[in-house]
Amino acid sequence: MPKLLIVTDAWRPQINGVVRSIEHLVRDLEALNVEVDILSPAEFRTVPMPGYPEIRLALATPWRVSRRIAQSAPDFIQIATEGPLGMLARLVARKQDGYTTSYHTRFPEYVSARLPVPEAWMYAVMRRFHNSGRGCFVATESLRRELAGKGFENLHIWSRGVDTTLFNPDYPPPLDLPRPVFLHVGRMAVEKNVEAFLEMDLPGSKLVVGDGPQLDDFRARYSDVTFTGAKSGRELAALYAMGDVFVFPSRTDTFGLVLLEALASGVPIAAYPVTGPKDIIGESAAGIVDEDLRKAALACLDLSRDDARDRAMAFSWQACARQFMDAVYKSYGIDRP
Repeated sequence: MPKLLIVTDAWRPQINGVVRSIEHLVRDLEALNVEVDILSPAEFRTVPMPGYPEIRLALATPWRVSRRIAQSAPDFIQIATEGPLGMLARLVARKQDGYTTSYHTRFPEYVSARLPVPEAWMYAVMRRFHNSGRGCFVATESLRRELAGKGFENLHIWSRGVDTTLFNPDYPPPLDLPRPVFLHVGRMAVEKNVEAFLEMDLPGSKLVVGDGPQLDDFRARYSDVTFTGAKSGRELAALYAMGDVFVFPSRTDTFGLVLLEALASGVPIAAYPVTGPKDIIGESAAGIVDEDLRKAALACLDLSRDDARDRAMAFSWQACARQFMDAVYKSYGIDRP
């Protein structure tokens, strides 16, 4: 049985797409008889990330990370994030049999939105990090082309999936809101561009689910919007199902798991024509991408909930796990058993 060590700076109790992707990957890799070990901040003392206190950064040392990797004795190392643990694991793994990475977050855009740091500088750092590994996994073909154009190498597709049993259209509405309900689920943070949705003149109601550093400010400024905070499980699924249109204003996400969850709930997507939404919607009738996001949101009212649900059925976590291991073996130059 092969053993995989996943090194991640994003882990419970964080609630985000990176954490959920890794959780699903672990479950389905174990079903494929792959032993998985996780190296996360849970094993170290942590400090809050500046500007993002709910994210904890590990206070690790090269010696401790090296010892931990030696104790795990993995066949493969996957570094999921470019944080302190990812950077230290990279130093160790480069001296051994190498590693693979995944490009989950547009870190250069994230940093530039908060600090006066040019994106080009941050992309140079990201290139060095990812190109020194055996392979870098990206969620979509359009992101692969984009990163290749920026000098990233050895790029492989690792898509994402959705739990179509949990997320479905059949929940009773948990809230009594005027129709139509324009829904958004995600983090309330500057890089997510949520304010573009909050500022829109739309009929009916706006429902926003999620936590983050801007939530209190948004609640104070947009009293006509229903903010629920972070939700999970069946409570989250029921909120998805009451949406009529899912509005996704982000221009920086590399995929957007929330898009699949909305589609599985029978909710069409309105988004900008950027990486993530245009890949997931594709040529289907499950949503509309347009630079005029309000126009797209209103047009989605005429789309079929069945078409949205049908599109989500094309994505499964099991297929994603198999695709992930195919990419690992290819990166290491090994024929998959």
